[in-house]
Amino acid sequence: MNVLDFYKGKKVLITGHTGFKGTWLSKILINAGANVVGYSLEPPTNPSLFNISKIEEKMTSIIGDVRDIKHLKEVFEKEKPEIVFHLAAQPIVRTSYEEPVYTYETNVMGTVNVLECIRTSTSVKSFLNVTTDKVYKNNEWEWGYRENEYLDGFDPYSNSKSCSELVTHSYKNSFFSDNRVRISTARAGNVIGGGDFAKDRIIPDCIRAAEKNEKIVVRNPYSIRPYQHVLEPLFAYMLIAQKQYEDEKYAGYYNVGPNEEDCVSTGNLADLFCKYWGENIQWENQFVDGPHEANFLKLDCSKIKSVLKWKPNWNIEKAIEKTVEFAKSDNKIETMNKQINEFFNKGE
Repeated sequence: MNVLDFYKGKKVLITGHTGFKGTWLSKILINAGANVVGYSLEPPTNPSLFNISKIEEKMTSIIGDVRDIKHLKEVFEKEKPEIVFHLAAQPIVRTSYEEPVYTYETNVMGTVNVLECIRTSTSVKSFLNVTTDKVYKNNEWEWGYRENEYLDGFDPYSNSKSCSELVTHSYKNSFFSDNRVRISTARAGNVIGGGDFAKDRIIPDCIRAAEKNEKIVVRNPYSIRPYQHVLEPLFAYMLIAQKQYEDEKYAGYYNVGPNEEDCVSTGNLADLFCKYWGENIQWENQFVDGPHEANFLKLDCSKIKSVLKWKPNWNIEKAIEKTVEFAKSDNKIETMNKQINEFFNKGE
Protein backbone atom coordinates (compact mmCIF):
# COMPACT_ATOMS: atom_id res chain seq x y z
CA MET A 1 0.00 0.00 0.00
CA ASN A 2 1.17 3.51 -0.80
CA VAL A 3 2.25 5.10 2.48
CA LEU A 4 0.11 8.20 1.83
CA ASP A 5 -2.98 6.08 1.13
CA PHE A 6 -2.52 4.29 4.46
CA TYR A 7 -2.90 7.52 6.45
CA LYS A 8 -6.12 8.63 4.79
CA GLY A 9 -8.75 8.85 7.52
CA LYS A 10 -6.33 7.83 10.31
CA LYS A 11 -6.33 9.78 13.58
CA VAL A 12 -2.71 10.87 14.14
CA LEU A 13 -1.25 12.82 17.07
CA ILE A 14 2.05 14.66 16.62
CA THR A 15 3.91 16.17 19.56
CA GLY A 16 6.11 19.07 18.54
CA HIS A 17 3.93 19.89 15.52
CA THR A 18 4.82 23.60 15.56
CA GLY A 19 8.52 22.92 14.97
CA PHE A 20 10.34 22.61 11.65
CA LYS A 21 10.03 18.82 11.23
CA GLY A 22 6.65 18.74 12.96
CA THR A 23 5.18 21.26 10.52
CA TRP A 24 6.41 19.35 7.47
CA LEU A 25 5.06 16.07 8.91
CA SER A 26 1.71 17.68 9.70
CA LYS A 27 1.52 19.10 6.18
CA ILE A 28 2.24 15.72 4.56
CA LEU A 29 -0.38 13.96 6.68
CA ILE A 30 -3.00 16.66 6.14
CA ASN A 31 -2.41 16.43 2.38
CA ALA A 32 -2.77 12.63 2.66
CA GLY A 33 -6.21 13.00 4.28
CA ALA A 34 -5.27 12.12 7.85
CA ASN A 35 -7.10 13.59 10.84
CA VAL A 36 -4.15 15.37 12.47
CA VAL A 37 -3.92 16.53 16.08
CA GLY A 38 -0.88 18.48 17.23
CA TYR A 39 0.36 19.07 20.78
CA SER A 40 3.23 21.50 21.19
CA LEU A 41 4.56 24.73 22.58
CA GLU A 42 4.14 27.88 20.52
CA PRO A 43 6.37 27.91 17.41
CA PRO A 44 10.01 28.05 18.54
CA THR A 45 11.11 30.71 16.04
CA ASN A 46 9.86 33.94 14.54
CA PRO A 47 9.27 33.68 11.64
CA SER A 48 8.12 30.06 11.80
CA LEU A 49 7.20 27.53 9.15
CA PHE A 50 4.13 26.63 11.20
CA ASN A 51 2.68 30.12 10.81
CA ILE A 52 3.83 30.52 7.20
CA SER A 53 2.23 27.22 6.16
CA LYS A 54 -1.17 28.06 7.72
CA ILE A 55 -1.67 24.37 8.60
CA GLU A 56 -3.37 25.31 11.88
CA GLU A 57 -6.52 25.90 9.82
CA LYS A 58 -6.57 22.26 8.67
CA MET A 59 -5.78 20.37 11.88
CA THR A 60 -6.51 20.36 15.60
CA SER A 61 -3.64 22.39 17.03
CA ILE A 62 -3.26 22.32 20.81
CA ILE A 63 -0.69 24.48 22.57
CA GLY A 64 0.73 22.57 25.50
CA ASP A 65 3.92 21.38 27.17
CA VAL A 66 4.88 17.69 27.16
CA ARG A 67 6.05 18.22 30.74
CA ASP A 68 2.39 18.81 31.68
CA ILE A 69 1.10 15.25 31.95
CA LYS A 70 -2.36 16.27 33.18
CA HIS A 71 -3.03 18.37 30.08
CA LEU A 72 -1.45 15.76 27.81
CA LYS A 73 -3.68 13.00 29.23
CA GLU A 74 -6.76 15.14 28.66
CA VAL A 75 -5.78 15.47 25.00
CA PHE A 76 -5.26 11.70 24.59
CA GLU A 77 -8.58 10.94 26.26
CA LYS A 78 -10.48 13.44 24.12
CA GLU A 79 -8.80 12.88 20.74
CA LYS A 80 -8.17 9.09 20.92
CA PRO A 81 -5.35 8.89 18.37
CA GLU A 82 -4.47 5.63 16.62
CA ILE A 83 -0.92 6.66 15.71
CA VAL A 84 1.46 8.89 17.70
CA PHE A 85 4.63 10.57 16.47
CA HIS A 86 6.70 12.03 19.31
CA LEU A 87 8.82 14.90 17.98
CA ALA A 88 8.57 17.40 20.86
CA ALA A 89 12.05 18.18 22.15
CA GLN A 90 14.65 20.77 23.02
CA PRO A 91 16.70 20.02 19.88
CA ILE A 92 19.78 22.28 19.96
CA VAL A 93 23.14 21.06 21.33
CA ARG A 94 24.43 24.53 22.24
CA THR A 95 21.16 25.42 23.99
CA SER A 96 21.41 22.23 26.03
CA TYR A 97 24.63 23.53 27.60
CA GLU A 98 22.86 26.77 28.51
CA GLU A 99 19.66 25.08 29.77
CA PRO A 100 20.49 21.49 30.77
CA VAL A 101 17.65 21.06 33.29
CA TYR A 102 15.01 22.22 30.81
CA THR A 103 16.57 19.97 28.15
CA TYR A 104 16.35 16.88 30.37
CA GLU A 105 12.87 17.74 31.63
CA THR A 106 11.57 18.09 28.08
CA ASN A 107 13.46 15.30 26.36
CA VAL A 108 13.33 12.66 29.11
CA MET A 109 10.25 13.36 31.23
CA GLY A 110 8.40 14.53 28.13
CA THR A 111 8.94 11.05 26.68
CA VAL A 112 7.86 9.42 29.95
CA ASN A 113 4.67 11.49 29.92
CA VAL A 114 3.81 10.60 26.32
CA LEU A 115 4.40 6.90 26.99
CA GLU A 116 2.36 7.06 30.18
CA CYS A 117 -0.54 8.54 28.21
CA ILE A 118 -0.19 5.74 25.67
CA ARG A 119 -0.06 3.15 28.48
CA THR A 120 -3.46 4.26 29.75
CA SER A 121 -4.94 4.79 26.27
CA THR A 122 -7.18 2.26 24.56
CA SER A 123 -6.90 3.82 21.09
CA VAL A 124 -3.18 3.97 20.27
CA LYS A 125 -1.87 1.14 18.07
CA SER A 126 1.42 2.54 16.76
CA PHE A 127 3.96 4.83 18.45
CA LEU A 128 7.20 6.26 17.07
CA ASN A 129 9.67 8.14 19.24
CA VAL A 130 11.90 10.35 17.09
CA THR A 131 15.36 10.69 18.62
CA THR A 132 18.67 11.49 16.89
CA ASP A 133 21.87 10.06 15.47
CA LYS A 134 23.61 11.64 18.48
CA VAL A 135 22.26 9.01 20.92
CA TYR A 136 25.33 6.83 20.34
CA LYS A 137 28.56 7.03 22.31
CA ASN A 138 30.62 8.81 19.69
CA ASN A 139 34.08 7.32 19.24
CA GLU A 140 34.72 9.42 16.10
CA TRP A 141 34.81 6.19 14.10
CA GLU A 142 35.04 6.33 10.31
CA TRP A 143 32.23 3.80 9.94
CA GLY A 144 28.56 4.25 10.69
CA TYR A 145 26.92 3.40 13.99
CA ARG A 146 24.44 0.52 14.02
CA GLU A 147 21.30 0.13 16.13
CA ASN A 148 22.99 -2.23 18.59
CA GLU A 149 25.82 0.20 19.47
CA TYR A 150 26.23 1.69 22.95
CA LEU A 151 23.91 4.62 23.78
CA ASP A 152 25.67 7.44 25.65
CA GLY A 153 25.42 10.91 24.12
CA PHE A 154 28.08 13.35 25.32
CA ASP A 155 26.33 16.72 25.68
CA PRO A 156 23.04 17.29 27.56
CA TYR A 157 20.97 17.25 24.36
CA SER A 158 22.50 14.05 22.99
CA ASN A 159 22.50 12.37 26.39
CA SER A 160 18.87 13.30 27.08
CA LYS A 161 17.92 11.69 23.78
CA SER A 162 19.88 8.56 24.77
CA CYS A 163 17.80 8.55 27.97
CA SER A 164 14.64 9.00 25.90
CA GLU A 165 15.59 5.88 23.94
CA LEU A 166 16.12 3.90 27.16
CA VAL A 167 12.82 5.11 28.58
CA THR A 168 11.09 3.88 25.42
CA HIS A 169 12.84 0.50 25.65
CA SER A 170 11.79 0.12 29.29
CA TYR A 171 8.15 1.03 28.67
CA LYS A 172 8.06 -1.31 25.69
CA ASN A 173 9.41 -4.22 27.74
CA SER A 174 7.43 -3.45 30.89
CA PHE A 175 4.01 -2.50 29.58
CA PHE A 176 3.67 -3.42 25.92
CA SER A 177 5.13 -6.92 25.68
CA ASP A 178 1.71 -8.06 24.45
CA ASN A 179 2.19 -5.81 21.37
CA ARG A 180 -1.16 -4.10 21.84
CA VAL A 181 0.84 -0.98 20.97
CA ARG A 182 3.68 -1.37 18.48
CA ILE A 183 6.63 0.83 19.45
CA SER A 184 9.71 1.98 17.57
CA THR A 185 12.37 4.67 17.77
CA ALA A 186 13.98 6.41 14.81
CA ARG A 187 17.49 7.86 15.04
CA ALA A 188 17.77 10.41 12.27
CA GLY A 189 20.70 12.45 11.01
CA ASN A 190 20.90 16.21 10.52
CA VAL A 191 17.98 17.53 8.49
CA ILE A 192 17.89 20.49 6.14
CA GLY A 193 15.05 21.97 4.13
CA GLY A 194 12.87 24.98 3.57
CA GLY A 195 11.42 26.75 6.57
CA ASP A 196 14.10 26.05 9.20
CA PHE A 197 14.72 29.31 11.05
CA ALA A 198 16.57 27.88 14.07
CA LYS A 199 19.72 29.44 15.44
CA ASP A 200 23.05 27.60 15.44
CA ARG A 201 22.19 25.49 12.38
CA ILE A 202 24.31 25.73 9.28
CA ILE A 203 21.68 26.11 6.55
CA PRO A 204 19.50 28.68 8.35
CA ASP A 205 22.73 30.60 9.08
CA CYS A 206 23.64 30.40 5.38
CA ILE A 207 20.23 31.71 4.30
CA ARG A 208 20.26 34.58 6.79
CA ALA A 209 23.71 35.66 5.60
CA ALA A 210 22.84 35.28 1.90
CA GLU A 211 19.67 37.36 2.26
CA LYS A 212 21.78 40.14 3.78
CA ASN A 213 24.45 39.65 1.11
CA GLU A 214 27.00 38.92 3.84
CA LYS A 215 29.72 36.29 4.01
CA ILE A 216 28.56 33.05 5.59
CA VAL A 217 30.35 32.23 8.83
CA VAL A 218 31.11 28.52 9.21
CA ARG A 219 32.16 27.54 12.74
CA ASN A 220 33.61 24.13 11.98
CA PRO A 221 33.95 23.37 8.24
CA TYR A 222 35.64 20.01 8.85
CA SER A 223 32.90 18.36 10.93
CA ILE A 224 31.13 15.56 9.04
CA ARG A 225 27.43 14.90 9.50
CA PRO A 226 24.74 12.73 7.86
CA TYR A 227 22.84 15.62 6.26
CA GLN A 228 19.52 14.84 4.55
CA HIS A 229 16.46 16.69 3.30
CA VAL A 230 13.71 16.85 5.91
CA LEU A 231 11.33 14.81 3.75
CA GLU A 232 13.68 11.80 3.90
CA PRO A 233 13.28 10.97 7.61
CA LEU A 234 9.61 12.00 7.61
CA PHE A 235 8.87 9.42 4.92
CA ALA A 236 10.81 6.87 7.00
CA TYR A 237 8.85 7.76 10.17
CA MET A 238 5.56 7.34 8.35
CA LEU A 239 6.71 4.05 6.86
CA ILE A 240 7.84 2.65 10.24
CA ALA A 241 4.57 3.65 11.93
CA GLN A 242 2.55 2.12 9.07
CA LYS A 243 4.47 -1.16 8.88
CA GLN A 244 4.38 -1.84 12.63
CA TYR A 245 0.67 -0.89 12.71
CA GLU A 246 0.07 -3.62 10.14
CA ASP A 247 2.53 -6.18 11.56
CA GLU A 248 4.21 -6.21 14.98
CA LYS A 249 7.39 -7.76 13.56
CA TYR A 250 8.44 -4.37 12.16
CA ALA A 251 8.55 -2.66 15.57
CA GLY A 252 12.11 -1.88 16.63
CA TYR A 253 14.90 0.69 16.47
CA TYR A 254 15.97 2.25 13.19
CA ASN A 255 18.73 4.52 11.94
CA VAL A 256 17.57 6.95 9.26
CA GLY A 257 20.27 8.69 7.27
CA PRO A 258 21.66 9.41 3.81
CA ASN A 259 23.80 7.18 1.67
CA GLU A 260 27.47 7.19 2.62
CA GLU A 261 28.51 9.46 -0.25
CA ASP A 262 26.10 12.11 1.07
CA CYS A 263 27.75 12.31 4.50
CA VAL A 264 29.66 15.52 3.86
CA SER A 265 31.62 18.09 5.80
CA THR A 266 30.02 21.37 6.84
CA GLY A 267 32.42 23.12 4.46
CA ASN A 268 31.22 20.96 1.55
CA LEU A 269 27.65 21.75 2.53
CA ALA A 270 28.42 25.48 2.51
CA ASP A 271 30.05 25.10 -0.93
CA LEU A 272 26.90 23.47 -2.29
CA PHE A 273 24.74 26.18 -0.77
CA CYS A 274 26.81 28.91 -2.42
CA LYS A 275 26.61 27.05 -5.75
CA TYR A 276 22.81 26.84 -5.72
CA TRP A 277 22.17 30.25 -4.19
CA GLY A 278 24.43 32.03 -6.68
CA GLU A 279 24.82 35.82 -6.46
CA ASN A 280 28.55 35.35 -5.68
CA ILE A 281 27.78 34.32 -2.11
CA GLN A 282 30.85 33.06 -0.23
CA TRP A 283 31.65 31.54 3.15
CA GLU A 284 34.57 31.91 5.52
CA ASN A 285 36.04 29.68 8.20
CA GLN A 286 35.61 31.55 11.45
CA PHE A 287 36.11 29.32 14.44
CA VAL A 288 33.81 30.32 17.28
CA ASP A 289 34.87 28.87 20.60
CA GLY A 290 32.02 26.98 22.18
CA PRO A 291 31.05 23.79 24.00
CA HIS A 292 32.03 20.34 22.75
CA GLU A 293 30.34 19.03 19.63
CA ALA A 294 31.25 15.86 17.75
CA ASN A 295 33.49 16.23 14.69
CA PHE A 296 32.61 13.01 12.90
CA LEU A 297 29.28 11.22 12.90
CA LYS A 298 27.84 8.68 10.48
CA LEU A 299 24.99 6.17 10.57
CA ASP A 300 24.74 2.64 9.19
CA CYS A 301 21.23 2.44 7.74
CA SER A 302 21.42 -1.15 6.50
CA LYS A 303 18.60 -2.28 8.80
CA ILE A 304 15.86 0.05 7.57
CA LYS A 305 16.94 -0.51 3.98
CA SER A 306 16.79 -4.27 4.38
CA VAL A 307 13.74 -4.66 6.65
CA LEU A 308 11.47 -1.91 5.32
CA LYS A 309 12.94 -1.52 1.81
CA TRP A 310 13.41 2.19 2.51
CA LYS A 311 16.07 4.16 0.69
CA PRO A 312 16.98 7.84 0.36
CA ASN A 313 15.30 9.64 -2.50
CA TRP A 314 17.16 12.97 -2.85
CA ASN A 315 20.95 13.19 -2.63
CA ILE A 316 22.69 16.05 -0.85
CA GLU A 317 22.81 18.27 -3.95
CA LYS A 318 19.09 17.85 -4.53
CA ALA A 319 18.45 18.56 -0.84
CA ILE A 320 20.34 21.86 -1.07
CA GLU A 321 18.67 22.74 -4.37
CA LYS A 322 15.21 22.22 -2.84
CA THR A 323 16.13 24.20 0.27
CA VAL A 324 17.26 27.16 -1.81
CA GLU A 325 14.17 26.84 -4.01
CA PHE A 326 11.98 27.17 -0.92
CA ALA A 327 13.97 30.09 0.52
CA LYS A 328 13.68 32.07 -2.73
CA SER A 329 10.06 31.20 -3.49
CA ASP A 330 7.33 33.81 -3.19
CA ASN A 331 4.58 31.30 -2.35
CA LYS A 332 5.85 29.04 0.43
CA ILE A 333 2.66 26.97 0.74
CA GLU A 334 2.64 26.24 -2.98
CA THR A 335 6.32 25.29 -2.80
CA MET A 336 5.71 22.94 0.14
CA ASN A 337 2.95 21.17 -1.78
CA LYS A 338 5.08 20.99 -4.91
CA GLN A 339 8.06 19.50 -3.10
CA ILE A 340 5.95 16.98 -1.16
CA ASN A 341 4.26 15.83 -4.36
CA GLU A 342 7.55 15.56 -6.22
CA PHE A 343 9.24 13.65 -3.39
CA PHE A 344 6.47 11.14 -2.72
CA ASN A 345 5.53 10.52 -6.32
CA LYS A 346 9.12 9.75 -7.17
CA GLY A 347 9.70 7.90 -3.91
CA GLU A 348 6.75 5.60 -4.46
